[in-house]
Amino acid sequence: MICLPRCLGMWLFICPVLLMACTDPQGTPDAGTPPVVAWDGTSTPIEEKGDWIDRGVFAPCEFTPPLETQLDCDTPALFDVSKCNLGALGKAERHGIYQTELRSNSGEYPWGGVGILLPEDGGAGTLNFDPLTRQQFNDQGMYLASSFTSSRGVVTKYALAGCDAPERNHITGCYAICRNGVLVEKGTFDSERMVWGRGEAESSGGMNLVSESFVGLGFPADVYVTKNHAYVVSIQLKKNMPSGGLTVFDVSDRRHPVLKKVIALPDDGYWNAAWAKDDVLYIATRASGVILYDISNPGDPTYIRSVPSGAPLDVHTLFVEGNRLYAMALRPSQTLIFDITSPREPVLLNRFTFTSEEFVTSYPHDAVAYDGRLYINHTDIGFLVTDPSDPLQVQELGRYHYNRQYSHASAVGTFAGRTIAFEGSEQEGSHLRVLDVTDPAHIQLIAEHRLRPTTSIHNMILKGTRLYVAWYQEGVRVFDVANPTLPKEVAYFNTYRETDPHRLGIVFEGAIGMRVPGDGYVYVVDTARGLLIFNEP
Repeated sequence: MICLPRCLGMWLFICPVLLMACTDPQGTPDAGTPPVVAWDGTSTPIEEKGDWIDRGVFAPCEFTPPLETQLDCDTPALFDVSKCNLGALGKAERHGIYQTELRSNSGEYPWGGVGILLPEDGGAGTLNFDPLTRQQFNDQGMYLASSFTSSRGVVTKYALAGCDAPERNHITGCYAICRNGVLVEKGTFDSERMVWGRGEAESSGGMNLVSESFVGLGFPADVYVTKNHAYVVSIQLKKNMPSGGLTVFDVSDRRHPVLKKVIALPDDGYWNAAWAKDDVLYIATRASGVILYDISNPGDPTYIRSVPSGAPLDVHTLFVEGNRLYAMALRPSQTLIFDITSPREPVLLNRFTFTSEEFVTSYPHDAVAYDGRLYINHTDIGFLVTDPSDPLQVQELGRYHYNRQYSHASAVGTFAGRTIAFEGSEQEGSHLRVLDVTDPAHIQLIAEHRLRPTTSIHNMILKGTRLYVAWYQEGVRVFDVANPTLPKEVAYFNTYRETDPHRLGIVFEGAIGMRVPGDGYVYVVDTARGLLIFNEP
């Protein structure tokens, strides 16, 4: 698998990139609220609760057969809904995109959540973008089922029965999951329609949309901005979906970007990250490792080569610091260090890996270099602090790990003489963590910020004391972190609209990648809308 949370591990690979630069910001706190007071460097560690918090049973219904029973999950009569408030379902919205948290009867972390898309015209819907095989939603209740066959021939069936609708955009019920005709999980669910959370407006804090440019290639994932051009990379989610590649916009006039070039390569449609140094653009790809393009003419990139040589390498993300290029590869799992003193001629210095007896398949998803250390988001084994000063002997200095971790993105800076890392996973309920990593051997959690339990963080950028977070369906969130123990949201823009063409109804879509290059603008990639440019709040 490439880079994904457990719940979609069989078939969905979407965890694109980005971790960027730090310069002094310009911003204004929300009107009527006091500014964040400068931090004196003292903090009190808080308890780690994990991303998924057991909120208890969601509904008084049940799929009656015991686990390990051989049966077809898509059997409505096996759901006991006798204690349900079925009449309330008649008032629930029967169209839109619902993100659904599953809670297994065991109280353990379940397989994950599901995304449900119900078209406004009443047409056929999807579950995790697979067609619904049964779709009943009327005044008498709700029942949905889907079936998915993996590349290895494993057939997984989902069945969900509605039980109550506490609000018009909120449905609870029970579910069952079968694998190859055997019941492997059952429990209750809580499903929330992906309208803007908490009754929010489209934007706040002076963050305004300057322009919007559609990206026609694949599933847009990341952007890099240099030379008054925005380089947007896209991925191919599944073989029967459009190929990804590179889309180039001239953004000299931020209000009117001009499409300059579109590049796609045969049999290499998963382009997930981009970074540049001087006249060279580096792109992380699944099939070709790192591809180099000459951008001396920024609107017309020309192919140079791919690195490293040898067997194909699935490179997922990149980070450039000075004359070092770090490339995080998923298959085989490894982090590569290149010397790019000559940007057109990268020299591979080393490939290194970190492992765990418990999580043998963990891989580095992303990394950020800061102040002589390399901070690696190493999915299942945690957030690693390493010393890459000797590229031939990269040393692990410490790690932060919690139950069901999927460390995905981070940003690091110095506050009141302390080294502070902002970290997030990628799965339902993933949220912002603030870690004191001054002593890597004793990392402490000092703050956190949560939004809805059915949404996920994707990436983040620290710029001075402003932290920008691409939070999928929650759009772009901007925090004042001058006092990192009290992150304060000062601006946002809800990029996600369920009515946008090309929405898939999955948890991993919305605001996904961004750059804040210090030119007064914020460049954001939304998976359906394309390149969005905002003023920097």
